[in-house]
Amino acid sequence: MKQSKEWLSFGEQLDKLIARGCIVRDRDAAIAALKRVNYYRFTAYLLPFREREADAYKKGITFERVYAIYEFDRKMRSILFLAIEEIEIFLRTQFSYYHAEKYTPLGYLNPKNFHGNCRHNTFIERFEREVERNHSLLFVKHHKENYSGNFPLWVAVELFSFSALSRFYSDLTTSDQKALSKILYPEMSLSNTVLASWLRCLTDLRNTCAHYGRLYYRTFPAMPKTPHIKVGGNDVFESPLGSRLFGMICVLQYLYPKPHAWQSEVLEPIAALLDRYEAHIDFKHIGFPLNWEAQLRNHLTYL
Repeated sequence: MKQSKEWLSFGEQLDKLIARGCIVRDRDAAIAALKRVNYYRFTAYLLPFREREADAYKKGITFERVYAIYEFDRKMRSILFLAIEEIEIFLRTQFSYYHAEKYTPLGYLNPKNFHGNCRHNTFIERFEREVERNHSLLFVKHHKENYSGNFPLWVAVELFSFSALSRFYSDLTTSDQKALSKILYPEMSLSNTVLASWLRCLTDLRNTCAHYGRLYYRTFPAMPKTPHIKVGGNDVFESPLGSRLFGMICVLQYLYPKPHAWQSEVLEPIAALLDRYEAHIDFKHIGFPLNWEAQLRNHLTYL
């Protein structure tokens, strides 16, 4: 077993791609691209084009097309991350408001205010680590110096990651989960199990975007539950959302706290990006159906 792969210069990295069948039209431009983008990161975008039986790429694939897919992916992450920010801040606000009103501002410290199977100790330990990691922030100093280090929930949530928000919801009592789902998204009659599933999926999407992970040709680890929503007596979706990018964007739309602004703030930038890179991407690789725009434009018009 080798201890490590060999170091390669940028030119040698490109030669390796060429040896595997990747066509390079402009060598200097390709090397310049590899200087900006780690070779290992770049080759992940070649995964859809690998031959199954050989260490080679499919005939006709070009470096320029793969780099265009990389650029599409990078720009898509930026659009989605801004949308996720809206949802994350909305959830912080609503979760803390509901829980603090019902259980007092420090009620989140009491394990009795969550369901019996939750790992409350782990939740508190993670929160305390976040307090320590962010000890230099002014609001953390303020509460340590003036309130004995007690953080009311509406302050504490400012240190919650999206993952922590998702776990917080999942750890609530079933009755609180159901109550919150009705408060947050009353038009959808959304079940607590579906909302918990969607928060789990958006955690993965958010982390992928935040850490510059690949969206293209990615199967996300969690499959979003399909909601049972009726509009005019008809189901909005009759098939699973899927675990490719399109399914995650559908979830994003459902949870977006400003449905009136979804089209202008999110859908139109996505549509423009897809139009710009249509010649380079394969819609199947991101799970987009033929009627993707109609689905993302129309299925929440009743909100």
